[in-house]
Amino acid sequence: MSSRTLSREFIRSFSPLSGLKPENQSELAAKTAIQMLDAGRYLFKQGDTDRRNFYLVRGSVELRSGDKVLMPISGGSDEARHPLAPQVPRHLSARASTDIEYFTIDRDLLDILLTWDQTGSFQVGEIQARENEAHGDDWMTAILQTKAFHRIPPANIQTLFMRMERLARRQGDVIIRQGDQGDFFYIVAAGRCLVTREVPSNKGIKLAELGVGASFGEEALLSDAPRNATVTMLTPGALIRLAKADFNTLLKEPLQQWVSLEQAKQITAAGGQWLDVRLPSEFERLHPDGAVNIPLYSLRMKFETLDPKRRYVVCCDTGRRSSAGAYILSERGFDVCVLKDGLAAQTSI
Repeated sequence: MSSRTLSREFIRSFSPLSGLKPENQSELAAKTAIQMLDAGRYLFKQGDTDRRNFYLVRGSVELRSGDKVLMPISGGSDEARHPLAPQVPRHLSARASTDIEYFTIDRDLLDILLTWDQTGSFQVGEIQARENEAHGDDWMTAILQTKAFHRIPPANIQTLFMRMERLARRQGDVIIRQGDQGDFFYIVAAGRCLVTREVPSNKGIKLAELGVGASFGEEALLSDAPRNATVTMLTPGALIRLAKADFNTLLKEPLQQWVSLEQAKQITAAGGQWLDVRLPSEFERLHPDGAVNIPLYSLRMKFETLDPKRRYVVCCDTGRRSSAGAYILSERGFDVCVLKDGLAAQTSI
């Protein structure tokens, strides 16, 4: 293995790494090094389950099915901008036909970074649009009137309110901090909160103010990514919080329906629509027939382009981004389901 690490400028020439924010490109580059492999050796073989993306930098690789060469790929080509045969378990083998240089990226880490980047900047703006200007404990009425709660079984709602915990908080108290792991889902019961986000060039950018009935904290729970903003009490007030396990069981699971590829095809054949929430560069590489592409980061801004009477099958590579997207759509009353295990696990699309 070479000791030469990669630069952000180099990382951004590969897909979907180009879709990461600069700070995450730099973070990923600092953890990545060029590796070398001799001609005749295999990067991976059919059936391997290693969850890494392999990127070819220099030299040539053959993608093979058994002893048959299906496709030669050379470093610097358009094909080499994308991960080599990314499906897991591997459907093809990759054999170096010359000495090669390559690097690998942990696909789960990459997917978490993509999910964070594409949800963090827009989450609070959407929350702000949902603010309710009620007073006192009208938060319960505000929450029950949201479209998401219309699809939750009554027994779940009863249990949910029994398990919610009320917390009195003072002005200036930090409720969640950017970078921490998600543990609770919150609803503002009284008072107001300030949402800020730190970026390398500016600390504490104000993103939104949240009033009674507003909720926050769900995206870190949905994507298993760190908190993407800090929320602080602007005034004295009270919060209602729900633990992650209860959020997943009582809120997330009832709002999400996972389907197999065969079920997804039946849904689309009956008039449904594939909705791919990956980046355009990923979508152009491979996508289901008839799919529309709305990247997760812009999903909230493009609700009006979707037909509320149509059923959608949301997909991404792994199911993580599509799960977050489906939850967002479910909150708005859309009929959605999620492709189980994502596109990368499918033998055909």
